[in-house]
Amino acid sequence: MSRRKSIFGPVALAALMVLAAAGTALSANPGSVPAAQSGILAATAGCGKAPTLRSGTHTIQSSGKNRSYILRVPDNYNNNHPYRLVFGFHWLNGSATDVATGQTVQRDTWAYYGLLPLSNNSTIFVAPQGLNSGWANSGGEDVTFVDDMLRQIEGDLCVETTQRFALGFSYGGAMSYALACARPNVFRAVAVYGGAQLSGCSGGSQPVAYFGAHGIRDSVLNISNGRSLRDRFVRNNGCTAQSPPEPSQGSLTHRSTTYSGCASGYPVVWAAFDEGHIAAPQDGAPGDSGSRTWLPGETWRFFTQFGGTTPPPSPTTPPPSPTTPPPGGGACRVTADVNAWNTGLTEQITITNTGSSTINGWSLVFTLPGGQTITGGWNASYSPTSGQVTARNVSYNGTIAPNASVGIGFQATHTGNTAEPGSFTLNGAACTVG
Repeated sequence: MSRRKSIFGPVALAALMVLAAAGTALSANPGSVPAAQSGILAATAGCGKAPTLRSGTHTIQSSGKNRSYILRVPDNYNNNHPYRLVFGFHWLNGSATDVATGQTVQRDTWAYYGLLPLSNNSTIFVAPQGLNSGWANSGGEDVTFVDDMLRQIEGDLCVETTQRFALGFSYGGAMSYALACARPNVFRAVAVYGGAQLSGCSGGSQPVAYFGAHGIRDSVLNISNGRSLRDRFVRNNGCTAQSPPEPSQGSLTHRSTTYSGCASGYPVVWAAFDEGHIAAPQDGAPGDSGSRTWLPGETWRFFTQFGGTTPPPSPTTPPPSPTTPPPGGGACRVTADVNAWNTGLTEQITITNTGSSTINGWSLVFTLPGGQTITGGWNASYSPTSGQVTARNVSYNGTIAPNASVGIGFQATHTGNTAEPGSFTLNGAACTVG
């Protein structure tokens, strides 16, 4: 684990501040994207094709230059299933490798800004490499690079065209913002962490679902930059203007605000936190933490609220219908990790099959502490939302082989008690906890 502040050298810091102060406005060449740009098509030309692209580094010619990106294709990829597509852009002097592995904060846990662990094979991820380790977008060349990557990826892989997303930190946030401005009919939503207008904003008049996060003590790109980016899409999306509450200095907390009055399908969320120029803030402690940060969970919920894809079952091992009562239980171990703030929390649960037989269909029963109420979840269905809760497998994760694990999780409100459940029962059998 390392502090995010350490990834910028003095020259990089100075360059970012000069760019922000200058309000860099670079024109982006609209170029052309296949018919997916209209947002009408549901799936790409790659659907139904035997793919040639694999997880790893790929090169492409764009604007007369050799460019590269790292691709992460889901395990058990099914070429008849349209997948969500997420671009993760690195910061100044960062790299595609940093984003794809999460190694600058906490390896694997923070891959693709922490979204990869939450995706459970539902999403294709892309980590592009910027020129000179940045996203100056001179003459719109970086936006064109994205256009070219989309052609290559979607011509070979099956993508849900209404489920394209972009996120990034610092210069990467600026690039995500540039895409929101220049490609509003291509990207369904963007998330901008600690950003500023460094990569231009060609167009910038159409609505895009927008998530912004910024530290109130950011000394590299002052929070006023983030507010300015946010306010453009508050206007574009028809939201009611307001000054969202932000945490006080020294509180080491965050405050998230969902704007009211926004056009249907175009929400704006603003998350201000008491820290500096970092991408993985945690409540209650300073610095980056890939395992404790609340930001990936909030971003993932923001992206996935627009529906779209869930991973298909393996073609060789179709899981049972989730409405079919699961068979008898077996040995199991459950670990739970709670990240709490103010009146909310997220809980990540890992279920491990410690028995010798494969589990085909499962239900996990646990009791929430008093005052906790589930407001949303991932990788399982939850019923009821308080008291004794049963989490049931969904269509793609009903099978757990011996020594294999399944990750699920939920967001909840609380009235002060943020403890995790004390016991778990899987298919009627008590699990070891921890």
